[in-house]
Amino acid sequence: AGDAPQHAVTSSAMMSRRDPWVNMLRTTLAAFGAGVGGATSVTVLPFDASVPGGLQSTSRTFAERMARNTQLLLLEESHLGHVVDPAGGSWYVESLTDAIADSAWSALQTIEAAGGLAAAISSGSVADAVARVRDARDADFASRTAPLTGVSEFPNLAEPPLDASRRGGEGYRYGRAFEDLRDRSDAHLESTGTRPSVLIAGLGPQAETTARVTFVSNLLAAGGIEARNPGTTAAGDVAGAVEGDTIAVLCGTDKRYAAEGPDAVRALRDAGVSTVYLAGAEKGFPADAADRPDGYLGLGIDAVAALTTLLDQLGVQ
Repeated sequence: AGDAPQHAVTSSAMMSRRDPWVNMLRTTLAAFGAGVGGATSVTVLPFDASVPGGLQSTSRTFAERMARNTQLLLLEESHLGHVVDPAGGSWYVESLTDAIADSAWSALQTIEAAGGLAAAISSGSVADAVARVRDARDADFASRTAPLTGVSEFPNLAEPPLDASRRGGEGYRYGRAFEDLRDRSDAHLESTGTRPSVLIAGLGPQAETTARVTFVSNLLAAGGIEARNPGTTAAGDVAGAVEGDTIAVLCGTDKRYAAEGPDAVRALRDAGVSTVYLAGAEKGFPADAADRPDGYLGLGIDAVAALTTLLDQLGVQ
């Protein structure tokens, strides 16, 4: 008897509705991995498979042709089908395979010790194990520790908003929480004509502020929020930059925060800003300052929770 045939289907969970063109990179990598891993046949999902009804700007057959051509390119141009065992001899792949096999065997032993698969399913232990993995993965996505290109990192707010009939959708996907936030922003744009926005208040020359301004702008865009940056450079400038803004984010170095942060926070509040955030960790702001930010936007935060709060504060339904 020969080896059991293996049919692989590219993951639907990894697909995004936002910037769906990036899905072509995801499915190409998945199809390549399936081929290298020994799959007998592969189904590549169309890049717009996660968009209910398909992408508005293209025909359904276009996405299906691209899915088919992905396999043809891998087979005919990358010659993936001309090598018997592409991963053969790779110590990395062998060690990874051993690690997966050991982990799987340990899990099977645990299930058998509990009375077998039927008993494990009935007791809920299998579902609990799956939920723990999913929760840990979701936490990594929410904190952007595991970035999702076009969704949680480098989002494109300039792309056409999704039609209301193409929002939502069923099933579990890695970027769903961020896409739900973008849906709220699109609905707000539809009803008011503008996207929710936040003022970026820079402290210091552009060379000092660029890193944190870029970080905050990308973070806000992941939730469908525009960053309005008038290019302020000092605490004395920020009040004049306020144009009806209710939320502002201070961006500068920790050294600038120590020297000008409290004055900038006070100036923003005097100008009518109700909520002031700081780009960075709380430890970067003077501990004894009377005028302190209301929140902090830094690496490792729960971005989904922070963006949800921001949309709520901006009055976005």
